[in-house]
Amino acid sequence: MHVRATAILVASRPHGETAVIARMLTADHGLVAGYVAGGRGRRLRPVVIPGNTVDLELRAKSESMLPFARIELSTSRAPWMREPLAAAAIQWACALTAGTLPERNPYPALYDGLGGVLDAICHAPSARGWLAAMVGYEAILLRELGYGEGRVPPRPPIDAAFEEQFEAFRQLHRPIRDYLLAERPGNVMAARMALGERLARMNRSD
Repeated sequence: MHVRATAILVASRPHGETAVIARMLTADHGLVAGYVAGGRGRRLRPVVIPGNTVDLELRAKSESMLPFARIELSTSRAPWMREPLAAAAIQWACALTAGTLPERNPYPALYDGLGGVLDAICHAPSARGWLAAMVGYEAILLRELGYGEGRVPPRPPIDAAFEEQFEAFRQLHRPIRDYLLAERPGNVMAARMALGERLARMNRSD
């Protein structure tokens, strides 16, 4: 197994003294996991942040082995992790992706959608500029995994009022909880609840 691709890093966990197991979404290979030596070291710590886009090289001697991964930073979204609302949105989009997709199944539409959401979060002046994109990504993910028919409310237009965007976000809470994350750890859904609380305060202040 030898893969070279651009990937969005969506999750990582410590492994051993200095390494991490990173999970990354690619356009052609889907969600992949790899062992990143030195992932908690000074050089790679700023790279192994959920939301970052990386240039990935993945190698394994067999399909059953955990591959070794070499990553180089392509696009950093770390500066937005210092902004509470943007950080909550990035964390939720990445946690949802890592917590629901099966590994090594390509979903090109989801790769493009996640990249679009992350770009919107980082470049829009406020949540009014990216919440519709987040709702769209959640809806696409539900559909790609077979839960779209009759379960996903209509997506609001990108220029809809924030109240309408927030209502669409609120309506997706139950299908995501009941269909996508029913058997997943509660901390994944907790990331959406934390984001929802911040958005609700913003909606009430409008």
